[in-house]
Amino acid sequence: MKRFVVLLALTGCQADKPAPAPLDAADPFDGANAGDGREVAGMKLRWCPAGTFVMGSPASEPERRPFEHQSEVALTRGFWIGECEVTQGNWKRLLDKLPGDTTGAGDDFPIGWVNFAEAEDFCAKLTAAAHASGALPANWEFRLPTEAQWEYACRAGTTTATSFGDSISRKQANFKGPPYGTTEDGPSLDRATRAGSYPPNPWGLRDIHGNACEWCRDWYHDRYPGGVNPDLHDAKATAAKNDDGTYSRSRRGGTWADPGWPNRSAFRQRFEPERKADHIGMRVVVVRP
Repeated sequence: MKRFVVLLALTGCQADKPAPAPLDAADPFDGANAGDGREVAGMKLRWCPAGTFVMGSPASEPERRPFEHQSEVALTRGFWIGECEVTQGNWKRLLDKLPGDTTGAGDDFPIGWVNFAEAEDFCAKLTAAAHASGALPANWEFRLPTEAQWEYACRAGTTTATSFGDSISRKQANFKGPPYGTTEDGPSLDRATRAGSYPPNPWGLRDIHGNACEWCRDWYHDRYPGGVNPDLHDAKATAAKNDDGTYSRSRRGGTWADPGWPNRSAFRQRFEPERKADHIGMRVVVVRP
């Protein structure tokens, strides 16, 4: 089975870089190439191979935010990620009813009004159902992505501001307001639209920019640590505090209500775990823990 490492160059990185982390052993459920597709429990997935990349944005990137520090990340184990955001149809088939008001009329629209606990519960129940049916090997499970997994999949081997280059227009993603890095226009829907309505990134992911924003499993930290397989799911003790003393989980991706610049691959934001809104959705990954 073909295995490879995606290496992204960072101008100005320290010369004395640590040796690359060794890749984990291959698994029969792995994909062969980046962007390979498969379907499990009604979820269309795309393969993200193990690799190394630079997370965050350079100081020169227009509209860069203070908490997008660059760090080198090594992901030693490949993973599957949802081709699209979880839809209302995906949710209802598993849990019978939606978590709140709809984000658009129909099963093909992304789920909205979902808080962090509900998103994790969906992943756990989807894992149990997929294991029970034999669709998913026992050593794999559905989860929310880490921020590192999300950005790696979003970039899909690119080093530009978005997976489409250093610009993004409303012909490429569902967002509201001015485009980013271009004067090219497109429809401003001012609402969510059917999942998969816009062009895919190089690894076949749709709506990774725009439509609904997506929960990540990490506690939000002002500076993402980088390193080997970073996972801040249980790192509340070192997380950034909100003004009221509470803590937030991370979310990624722009939304239909945002302008173009939050659709940059490095853009990150915090949400309180209990927060719900019409533009807050989710995308699953399938991983070997």
